[in-house]
Amino acid sequence: MAVARLRFLEKDEEDIIHDQSIECLGTIGVKVKSPRVLKMLGDAGATVDERSQVALVPEGMVREALRTVPKEMTLHGRDKAHDMRIPVSSWPYTGTTGLGTYIIDIKTGKKRDSTVKDIADCVRVADALDGVDYVQTSLTATEVSPLTHGLHELWTAFKNTTKHVQGVEIFNAEDARKQIELGALIAGGKDELRRKPSFTVIHCSIAPLMFEHDAVEAMVEFAKAGVPVTTMSMSLSGGTAPVTMAGTLVNANSENLASYVIGQVASKGARTIYCSSSTPVNMMTGMIHYESVNQPLIAAGLAQMAKRYGVPCMVGDWGLNDTDEPGVPHTLSESMGIALSTMTGTDMQGGIGTLDNAKGVALEQQVIDAYIWENVRRQMTPFEISKSTAALDVIRQVGHGNTFLTNIHTARNFRREVVVRDPEKGRFESTRSRSMVAEARDIALRLLKEHEVPQLDKSVLEEGGRIIRDHEKAIVSRH
Repeated sequence: MAVARLRFLEKDEEDIIHDQSIECLGTIGVKVKSPRVLKMLGDAGATVDERSQVALVPEGMVREALRTVPKEMTLHGRDKAHDMRIPVSSWPYTGTTGLGTYIIDIKTGKKRDSTVKDIADCVRVADALDGVDYVQTSLTATEVSPLTHGLHELWTAFKNTTKHVQGVEIFNAEDARKQIELGALIAGGKDELRRKPSFTVIHCSIAPLMFEHDAVEAMVEFAKAGVPVTTMSMSLSGGTAPVTMAGTLVNANSENLASYVIGQVASKGARTIYCSSSTPVNMMTGMIHYESVNQPLIAAGLAQMAKRYGVPCMVGDWGLNDTDEPGVPHTLSESMGIALSTMTGTDMQGGIGTLDNAKGVALEQQVIDAYIWENVRRQMTPFEISKSTAALDVIRQVGHGNTFLTNIHTARNFRREVVVRDPEKGRFESTRSRSMVAEARDIALRLLKEHEVPQLDKSVLEEGGRIIRDHEKAIVSRH
C-alpha cells in the first residue's frame, strides 16, 4: 500500500548511523548502575568493568537481541475494539501526553497542581475522543506520596478508559512489580497479561549512554512479566548528545540498541518498542527545543533506523502547543514541522493535550489536538497501487476525451479513494490563534458530563485499591 512518508537518510547514511552505534557500544559502552543487571550482561557476553559500572557490548549481542525481539505485537485495551497492532500500515496510533505537573483548571482557567481527579478527567475525555488511540497517564498525582504516585496514576488510568494505557512513572523494581499486579488485574491474571498486555511502560535511559539503578532494574521486571517496554532515549543535541545531527542519531540509536540487549538478556522474546523524544537544546535558554527544525528530522532518522531493524517504534510527537495557554500558537512552518514528525514511519506517538514543553495539560488542548489530528492523519490514508487500481480497462472503456464521472467504476470506488477533511473539525486549525478554545472547553465539559466508561468489576476495584494501600503501608514502615 502507498502511504505518505518522509524519508530523511539515504541508505549509506543509515549504514553510518548503524556502524557508529555498534562501535559506540563496543568501545565506549554503556554505564549500568545496577550491579545485578551489570552481572547479567557480563554473563551474557559483555565485557564488564565493575568499578566504572561500564559494559562494553559486542556486536554479536546486539545482533542476537535484534534477532529474538518480537517484530510485531498487539497492545490491548480493556475493550478489544481499541487493540493496537504494531507496526502500523497507515497513520501512527496517537496518545495523550505523559507526566505533566500542572493543569489549567477548565472552570477557572487558572494553573494549579494536578491531582488524581485531574488524571481521571483527562483520561475520561481522552477515552471519548476518536482522535486518541491510547492514553498515557498524562499528569502527576501531586497529593499522594512521591514514592507511589506512579501506581496511583496507572490505576486511575485503568479505571477511566477502555483504551490501551501507557505508564510513564516507574520508581524501582518493587514499584514495577506492583504495577504488574495492577496490569494483571485488568488482563485477568499474570499469564493473560503476558499473552495480552493491558499496558506498556516508558523506560528512559539517561543520555548519554547510562542506565540508572532503579529504572533499569524495573525494566528487567517488566521484560520478565511480558509487559512491553518503550525504550525512550532523550538525547538532547548540544546537551546530552553531540550537537551534530549525526551525533544525536548515533547516541539515541545506541541507547535503544543497548535497551534491546538488556531486555533480551533479561527475558528472551521480551516485547520492546524503539523510542525517542530527542531534540536539540535551545542555546538561548538551555531548555529542550521541540519547535526546532531538527526535532522532526531526528524523529525521521530514528524511524528509519527502527524500520531498518524491523522493530516497532514510537518516535513521533503530536504536541501542538509549547505555551502555557490552550490554543494553536504556531506559524505555518512550525505546524509543518510538527506534522512532518508524524509522517516518519513512527508506529506510535504521544503528546495530545500537552502544554509548556510537556510540563502541563489542558482538557481544551486535548480536544483541539485530537480534532486536528483526525484531519491530519487522513494525509496518511493508504492507497493500493496495482494493475487493478491503475484501471486501464476503465480508461479503455471510457475512451479519449470523455468523462469518468458517470462510469460505474467511479460510483463504486470514490468513497474509498477520494479522502476529504472534516470541515467542522477544520475550524480548530487556525494557527497563531486561540479562537477555538471556548468551543473546545464546551466540548470537554460535555464529555465529562456525558461520557461513561464501563466500570471495572467491584472485586477488581477493591483488589487494586488494596495493592496500593498495602504497598504504601510497607513503604511507611520501612521509613
